[in-house]
Amino acid sequence: MELTNEYLLGIQKKVEQKNPAEVEFHQAAKEVLMSLQPVVEKDPKYIESGVIERIIEPERQIMFRVPWVDDSGKIQVNRGFRVQFNSAIGPYKGGLRFHPTVNLGVIKFLGFEQIFKNSLTTLPMGGGKGGSDFDPKGKSEGEIMRFCQSFMTELYRHIGPDTDVPAGDINVGGREIGYMFGQYKRITNTFAGVLTGKGLTFGGSLARTEATGYGLCYFTENMLQANGKSFKGQTVVISGSGNVAIYAHQKATELGAKVVAMCDSNGYVYDKNGIDLAAIKQIKEVERKRIKEYLNYHPDAEYHEGCKGIWTIPCDIALPSATQNEIDEESAKALAANGCYCVSEGSNMSSTPEAIEVYFANKMLYGPAKAANAGGVAVSGLEMSQNSERLSWTFEEVDNKLKAIMKDIFENCDEKSKAYGMPGNYMAGANIAGFLKVADAMIAQGN
Repeated sequence: MELTNEYLLGIQKKVEQKNPAEVEFHQAAKEVLMSLQPVVEKDPKYIESGVIERIIEPERQIMFRVPWVDDSGKIQVNRGFRVQFNSAIGPYKGGLRFHPTVNLGVIKFLGFEQIFKNSLTTLPMGGGKGGSDFDPKGKSEGEIMRFCQSFMTELYRHIGPDTDVPAGDINVGGREIGYMFGQYKRITNTFAGVLTGKGLTFGGSLARTEATGYGLCYFTENMLQANGKSFKGQTVVISGSGNVAIYAHQKATELGAKVVAMCDSNGYVYDKNGIDLAAIKQIKEVERKRIKEYLNYHPDAEYHEGCKGIWTIPCDIALPSATQNEIDEESAKALAANGCYCVSEGSNMSSTPEAIEVYFANKMLYGPAKAANAGGVAVSGLEMSQNSERLSWTFEEVDNKLKAIMKDIFENCDEKSKAYGMPGNYMAGANIAGFLKVADAMIAQGN
């Protein structure tokens, strides 16, 4: 698919001129604009109203200094971000990422994707994203706590349960959310549902930890079944070994698949007998060590330095769950050559545009991140509902709601892809379905 519509080409050009060097944001914008070509050609109101020019510009971008004291008593300074992208259908909602690669362009790409992802869930949530270039790896508990408290000391003035409700993302789990929530509560003297991903003892939701990985598999299973297939008896490769990857492994295995490879940022492990999830959880969640330690538990497995080689392992289904653009054209060709017929994204924008072209050229099923990994934010939305009602639902209640939401997301993507003449193109279907709801709300509100 190419971007050929003159009006949309003009918007893309403006995006690149006004946001120089923000390559991830340029990529995310172009993907959406390509998908919207049949929409603007069918209904000119989306051109006449200027809604696309508005939706592609964040409502608010916040960047701030985060000073904190390390264990030696030295002052350290990081940079904090919160991009409040769109509030047409609800309060801003999106995670916080703590990673040295975080910059404004990364946060804007994530926030832009979040608009459509949140729209697809059918829950009343706008799009936003935030984070910092702080790296928690190698930091003590005290250093992480002091950083989180300093970060929230500025962020608190920009968020609220009916304004902006952040969640976790890479390197921001229950520990970090807890420290930030405690600081918000201390500063504001309120106990409010202002963050999701909280501990179960103070307003968190059951199934939130599992939600993104489970949701990824629920979406993928619906996509497979619509095309006469299923997880049962299939070989699966999952990149990453964090929260999304761990629970995608668990659910894919429950659905009858065998997961044979996982990785971290240093390298990957291949176990022809199936990756032992208990060992991965022990290494990553308890010991907090590198994935190569897996060989201590299963010495017959293989460990390879570097992550890219994981996509050369023959598999039926690939679930990239590590970071953006982790599958490039070369890796996509390797997957196709080795018999992979389905790629479904657990990480945000897992595939480069060139990789996506390879999927389509080889008639592979492709589940784009904004649809396939929406389970995490869906259950964050359910946590917001429980907080508002002062209620706590059972794991089964939340899981059943998640399963229904992911089924609805797939069916919506499928229906829109067919309605606009691109059957089976779930990327276009997701972008169109997410856009229409938000754009119509913006037009109705006049903003």
